[in-house]
Amino acid sequence: MSRRTGKPSYVHPRPKPGGGRTALVLTVVLVLVAGVGGGLVGWAVGRPDATERAVAQLRAEEARRDAEQIRTLTDQARLTGEQLSPIIAELDAALEAGRPAPADRVAAWQRTLADAKQRHADSPSGSTGTNVARGGFRTAVEGFTVAVDTYAAAGGLAAGPRGTLYALVERQHAAATTTWSMAAAQLDQLNVDAGHGHQHVHLDGGHGDGFAPDQEPEGHAD
Repeated sequence: MSRRTGKPSYVHPRPKPGGGRTALVLTVVLVLVAGVGGGLVGWAVGRPDATERAVAQLRAEEARRDAEQIRTLTDQARLTGEQLSPIIAELDAALEAGRPAPADRVAAWQRTLADAKQRHADSPSGSTGTNVARGGFRTAVEGFTVAVDTYAAAGGLAAGPRGTLYALVERQHAAATTTWSMAAAQLDQLNVDAGHGHQHVHLDGGHGDGFAPDQEPEGHAD
């Protein structure tokens, strides 16, 4: 009869020496490979792609460009403000007196304002805030120019008509002063945001409703 029991132990194949150790090594290698592969996939997924890097580079270039424009505009406005302040003082005195200023003084005002208009004529593209400040200074210079031209035109008129034009000069003068103060306040904040600290280019004297300079020291960062 045939056997129904299993084969005797002496006929079972015996495991080869070192087989368990080989399987352990293979498992460790597979784990390491999987770990390295997962890390590579995570790095590939997490790193910025070419588009993101290009956008970041453009933003950095725009920030550098705007910082340079803010500094240039500050220098321009400071120079113009230094030139405008004595003109405003003389114009205020002449308006208060109600009589024409000397013709040579008025001509000097007009020459200075023509130079200021040329200085602020350039309009490079920048951030919205910088463009607004630049436009404000340009508009203010134009307003002062119109006020002085109106004052000059009134000089040859009789007292009655001259007084009417002088009242118009007052209004033009006040509007220009207000516009300048708003642009100066905007530029001050732009300088703080750009890391240049407070930069005050407000006009000395004059009148109008606008922003007065803050009390922060020049160059102080918030």
